[in-house]
Amino acid sequence: MALAKKQILLNAFNMTCVGHINHGLWTHPRDRSAAYNTLSYWTEQAKLLERGLFDGLFIADIIGVYDIYGGGIDVTAREAVQLPVNDPTVMISAMAAVTEHLGFGVTINVHQEAPYTFARRLSTLDHLTGGRIGWNIVTGYLDSAHRGQSGGTLPAHDRRYDYADEYLEVLYRLWEGSWDDAAVRRDRATRVFSDPAHIRKVSHRGEFFSVEGYHLSEPSPQRTPVLYQAGASGRGRAFAGRHAECVFISARDPAAARESVRAIRAEAVAAGRKPDDVKVFVGLAVIPGRTRAEAEAKRDEYLSYASPEAGLAHFSASTGIDFARYGLDEPIPYAPGNAIQSATAAAAKRGLTKRDLLAELQLGSRYAVLTGDAVTIADELQAWIAEGEVDGFNLSRIVVPESFSDFIDIVIPELQDRGLYKTAYAEGALRAKLFGAGDRLPARHPANAFRPGTVQRD
Repeated sequence: MALAKKQILLNAFNMTCVGHINHGLWTHPRDRSAAYNTLSYWTEQAKLLERGLFDGLFIADIIGVYDIYGGGIDVTAREAVQLPVNDPTVMISAMAAVTEHLGFGVTINVHQEAPYTFARRLSTLDHLTGGRIGWNIVTGYLDSAHRGQSGGTLPAHDRRYDYADEYLEVLYRLWEGSWDDAAVRRDRATRVFSDPAHIRKVSHRGEFFSVEGYHLSEPSPQRTPVLYQAGASGRGRAFAGRHAECVFISARDPAAARESVRAIRAEAVAAGRKPDDVKVFVGLAVIPGRTRAEAEAKRDEYLSYASPEAGLAHFSASTGIDFARYGLDEPIPYAPGNAIQSATAAAAKRGLTKRDLLAELQLGSRYAVLTGDAVTIADELQAWIAEGEVDGFNLSRIVVPESFSDFIDIVIPELQDRGLYKTAYAEGALRAKLFGAGDRLPARHPANAFRPGTVQRD
């Protein structure tokens, strides 16, 4: 089989916390994740990633706690399972100041902030990064987040996507429709900074939102940030097909990835877009070495610090199932719930017991792990691209910054030698770099309906 030659897109996957995906590794003597609350941790990481020509740093986030496993936060707190966790937006400007090209994908829940002020927050970041901001749209799956914000309970799964659809409509009106490009003149002689004739009020009356006002920011380089999304349920894929430009998936192997990729692209076509309007990234952990023996020794060392139980506490929150209640080989009654439906369905399909899960979580995560020398890793990545039909990878950290620096120093030169990875950044904003077209959304994207000169719905 001839393997694909398209260039690989690459994000570093991190979070403003100690334990992110591969749990327990904060105890490793070379891991620096406990410095997550210092600015130097982020600026040094940004410079490292730009040296490796990474397309972006994708920053995950939650606004609740993982309190399902054991009915509380005992394991979550002891092992720092995404707790404590800081605001993911605050350090982006500092990272942008020490880089020129690295993109920043930030996760923010649609229930976290009203769209009117959120639009300004993202426009501000797009201005300050020179058009390098992306937004990972999440609807939330933690009941603890809603209890913390309002004392209420988490809305039903599909209902959360209904809310997100209208949230996006309001944002498109603000980002795309409120200001013409010609509005900002900066004309000292005539004393006109912005021409009011080119600024229009947004009026929206919907089921969830009632908004009347002007977007507070002038048009940023991208207007709408690059739109990321990770929903894998039927409703999530429909949402991604309509809105998302980059979609993150989890898959155990290239065959499973291919099934997800084709379903996502089919949804994009159904929404009037092109299949390649969506770039699909799969999450992977990579342990490279100068030799296979070195890589395997490093993996064994990492395993001695990992916490499978911490990974299980994370997975309990993902599924809404308290796995602490079950024996190692006791059947687990998986059923559709109100958390991450795709995670529950995948575990149910395979009939995983607690023993099975702990075995898969031996590195603190259920992500696929690639271990080997540069040639072995490059072969496997190339197979994921060709057979899995993905466009790139979300590279999770195991030991930070080692996981990223090892990949940059060992794997990337091999990928470049094969013509699979860029040797320099393209010019333009993040969207232009990813898609090889303009900085703004293409006309076939649903946001176009809210641009000046098109008929808007009230």
